[in-house]
Amino acid sequence: MNITADKLKRTALNEICRKYGGKMVDFHGWELPMQFEGILKEHNAIRTSAGIFDVSHMGQIFVSGPESFRLLQRTNANDLRKAVTGKGVYSHLTNESAGLVDDIIAFCLSLNRYLVIVNATTSTKDYNWLKTQAGKMEVTIENKSDAYSMLAVQGPKAPDIFKTFAPEALKLPRFGIVEKKLFGQDCFVSRTGYTGEDGFEITAPHPVIAQIWEQLMELGKPYNMVPCGLGARDTLRLEAGYLLYGQDADDNHTTYETNYGWVVCLDKGEFMGRSILERQKKEGVSLKLTGVTLTEGGVPRSGCKIFKDGKEIGEFTSATYSPTLRKGIGLGYLSMPNLKNGELLEVEIHGRRVKAQVQKTPFYKGTAFK
Repeated sequence: MNITADKLKRTALNEICRKYGGKMVDFHGWELPMQFEGILKEHNAIRTSAGIFDVSHMGQIFVSGPESFRLLQRTNANDLRKAVTGKGVYSHLTNESAGLVDDIIAFCLSLNRYLVIVNATTSTKDYNWLKTQAGKMEVTIENKSDAYSMLAVQGPKAPDIFKTFAPEALKLPRFGIVEKKLFGQDCFVSRTGYTGEDGFEITAPHPVIAQIWEQLMELGKPYNMVPCGLGARDTLRLEAGYLLYGQDADDNHTTYETNYGWVVCLDKGEFMGRSILERQKKEGVSLKLTGVTLTEGGVPRSGCKIFKDGKEIGEFTSATYSPTLRKGIGLGYLSMPNLKNGELLEVEIHGRRVKAQVQKTPFYKGTAFK
């Protein structure tokens, strides 16, 4: 991993992305492709066939030792008992006030050995948080984010591409993981992604990630697989109703406020922020991340204000034009947390109020939901 002259971090796939025509931008200190041939083409490729992403900015934290399960169970809102060997669980790493330290996927690789996939901007923070919470527990925590690259193959045709590349991955359930040697290196293949479509993510040491990319591109040719950038990644994940940490979720908002209550397992025993979450479940929350769709023309953006009956009730944390649904969509924390699906709203775009309505998320259910 190199540092450019202007201090942007480069992934091991940087040259590959440039070779394929990636238009590079600064994404939280990483130089990553915003797009290749175009956001719309890339978005539609994922929804109908397949696409490949460089997601090497994501972090990898390994937790092992006799008390590794106990540590993860205590620091997460979800129940780590669901993460049996070969399976992962999506969860929220919580702080004392039940805010999100991060949203993560914790995979159980074998007894007392876990791989935790964390967000790009939070790997050091998450590592330090887990170290602090572990105290003198019998557990080893290693932040190996600098040793691994990651790519994602997403779309309804992804399983066809993997028939040749990693046939054992086809047996994986959603959030399943398998360890596999690729080009002589120990790698991890998981049935996960951030697009709402079926697909796989590969975590591999830097020296082999370019070979993996090139082999997958070759195998993807019959399915017109295309390289995809951050632009399509964002429109796809928003259609699927997935959170973007730092925008839709942070240390100051709880899991119930993010409208991800299904992640909370109150009956598993004590965990960080549990009493606050228990109270919120009983009494409700004063604001909630809510899906909104425009019912007339306009392209909403983060920061656009949202109104109900002429009164401002919040603003978008994430918003865009949905290429699949062909209308504006967004998520925002609204001070009226009990609004029903379909209730009328207005969104302010460039000083003009546009008609909108409450929309239950996900906005669109791709193959990942089936």
